[in-house]
Amino acid sequence: MTMRVYYEDTDTAGIVYYANYLRFIERARTEMLRLCGIHQHAQMNAAPEDRISFAVTRCEIDYVMPAHLDDVIEVKTTVTRMRGASIHMEQEVFRGDQLLIKSLVKVACLNDNGMPTRLPSNFVQMARELLPIE
Repeated sequence: MTMRVYYEDTDTAGIVYYANYLRFIERARTEMLRLCGIHQHAQMNAAPEDRISFAVTRCEIDYVMPAHLDDVIEVKTTVTRMRGASIHMEQEVFRGDQLLIKSLVKVACLNDNGMPTRLPSNFVQMARELLPIE
C-alpha cells in the first residue's frame, strides 16, 4: 500500500513521529482484510453471532531510517503464519528501495464477546490465494 507522509504525521523537524508508523501499518492491514473480503464496517453491523473483530496482541518495530514530510512510502505486508484464531505478519515500510521500519505483528480474531475465535474459512482461503504468505 502506497501513501504520502503529511504534515500531521511529522514532528517540527519534518520527520515522521515514531508512533505514526503504527497508523501506517494499521491502514495496510485494514486494506489486506478488505482485499480478502473482510470489511470492518460491515462487521460492526453483522448479527452478533457473526461479528468478528481483529485486535493486535503483539507488535515489535525496528526503526531503521526516518521518513520525512512529503515522502511517498510503501507498506509491504507478508503473512508469516495463520493459526486458528491468529495471523502473524511482517510489515515493512519503504521509501523507494530504502527500508524505513520492519515490524512483526500478531493479530487475534475475536468474536462479539471479545473472545478468540477461528479465522473465517473464506478469509483463510482468499488470503492463501491473494496474499504473499511465507
